[in-house]
Amino acid sequence: MGELPLSGSSVAPDNKSLIEKLRTVKPFAELSTADLEWFVSKAVIIRLAPGEIVVRERDQATHMFVLLEGEMRARREAGGQDSPVFSARSGDITGILPFSRMTHYTVTGRATTPLLGLAFHTQHFPELIQRLPLLAQRLIGVLTDRVRDFTRTEQQQEKLAALGKLSAGLAHELNNPSAAARRSAGALRDCLQRLRDANRRSSMRTEDCELLAQREEEIRTALRPVEHQDEFARVEREEAIQDWLEKHKIADPWKLAPLLAEGNVLNEHLESFAEVTGSSLEPELMRFGTLLEMDRIAAELEHSTSRISDLIKAIKEYSYMDQAPSQEIDVKHSLETTLTIMNHKLKHGIIVTREYSPDLPKLMAYGSELNQVWTNLIDNAADAMQGKGKLLVRARPENDYVLVEIIDNGPGIPAEVQSRIFEPFFTTKGVGDGTGLGLDVVFRIVKKMHGQINVKSVPGETKFQVRIPIKGAV
Repeated sequence: MGELPLSGSSVAPDNKSLIEKLRTVKPFAELSTADLEWFVSKAVIIRLAPGEIVVRERDQATHMFVLLEGEMRARREAGGQDSPVFSARSGDITGILPFSRMTHYTVTGRATTPLLGLAFHTQHFPELIQRLPLLAQRLIGVLTDRVRDFTRTEQQQEKLAALGKLSAGLAHELNNPSAAARRSAGALRDCLQRLRDANRRSSMRTEDCELLAQREEEIRTALRPVEHQDEFARVEREEAIQDWLEKHKIADPWKLAPLLAEGNVLNEHLESFAEVTGSSLEPELMRFGTLLEMDRIAAELEHSTSRISDLIKAIKEYSYMDQAPSQEIDVKHSLETTLTIMNHKLKHGIIVTREYSPDLPKLMAYGSELNQVWTNLIDNAADAMQGKGKLLVRARPENDYVLVEIIDNGPGIPAEVQSRIFEPFFTTKGVGDGTGLGLDVVFRIVKKMHGQINVKSVPGETKFQVRIPIKGAV
C-alpha cells in the first residue's frame, strides 16, 4: 500500500478486519474476498482525527474515498457561511468516482469524528473497471445519485437565496407606505387635539355658525389643488398668509400659515372668512386649517394603505396562494405581478417599457413556477445593467406558443459563453455574487412546461425569448 499525501497517518491494520468492514459498504457487499483483497491492495488506508482535512477545495481530484468508520463534512469555503454542508458517513463513498468529469475537488472536507477510510487513486480506475465490472456499474449509480442530490441541494439554496433577496426588497417596499400610514395616524391625533382646543376658544354664536359653514363650503369649492409642487410658489404663498395673519393679530402665525398654504388658500379667501367670524377669527381659522390638513392626511392614508394592499395582493398572486398548482394563467397579469414584486430593484434607475399584444391567449400552466422564470430573467437583466438602463418586456402570440421577451440594454453576454449560460453552476458573475443556478432553474421550468428558451446577445442588447405552448404547458 502506498502513502497518501493527506492529513492523518497511513497504517496497516489486519487485512481480514479491513475486508470485513469494506464488505459492509453496499457497492462492495457481493464482491468476492479475492476482489476485495485486490481493492485493498491498491488503496491507501487513512486515519484522521476530528478537524483534519480529507480533501481541500480546488486541489486536483485524485482519489476516491470509501469511509469505513466515522464521519466527514464538506462545504464550499468560497461560498462563505451560507454555503450548504454535505455529510459523508461510514459506508459512504465520496471523492472522485469512475467516469466522473471532476478535475478538482469543489469542496473542503474535514473529519468530524475519528475517521477510518480507504483512498483509491484514479490511476487504478481503468484496471478496476476491467477487473470489477459489477463494482464499476454500482459506482456509476453512486455517481448518478450524488449528482442528483448535489444539484437538488444547490437548487434549493438558489431558491432560498432568491427568496431572501425578494423578501428584503418587499420588506423595503412595504416599509415605505406603512411608515407613511403611521406618520399620518400620528398627525391625525395632533389634528384632533387642535380641533378640541379651537372649539373651546371659539365664541361664535349659534346663529352665525350656519353662515360660517356656508362660507367655508364656498371657500372649499373655490380652492384648487396644486398641480405642480413648486416649492418657491408655496413659500411665497406661506409668507403672504403669514403677513395677513400678523396684520390681523393672530397668535403664532408661523404655525397656522403652513396649514393654509398647503391647502392653496389665498388672502382673498381669508378676507371672506374673516367677514363672518368676528372676534373668533383665530380659533376658527385654526379649525378650518386643521380640517384642510385632515383632508390631506386622509388622502395620504388612502394612498399608503392602498399601496400595502396592492403589494399583498401581488405577493398572493405571485405565489398563487390558495390555488391549484396548475391553473389558467393570464401572461400579461403574470408579468405585471412580477414587475410589481421586483419594483424595489427597478425603480432607482431602470426604465421599464411594456409591449403586450391585445390578443394574448391564456395558458394552462404552473403559475408560481412561471413567475419564477420571469423573476430570474428580470433580476439578471437588472444586475447586468447595474441598476441603470432600459428594460423591455414584450409578450405576443406566435403560432401555438406565447412568446415572452425580456430585453435589456446592458453590456451583453460574451459570445464564447452564450452556449453555456443554461449549464448548472455556470455563472458570469463574480465569486459570491451568483451560484450559477438561476438560469438552470429557468431552463428546467420551461422544459417542464414543454416550452423553449433561447438567448440572443450583443453589446447593448440581450434578449431572452421564452416560448410557452398555449396548449399542453402542463
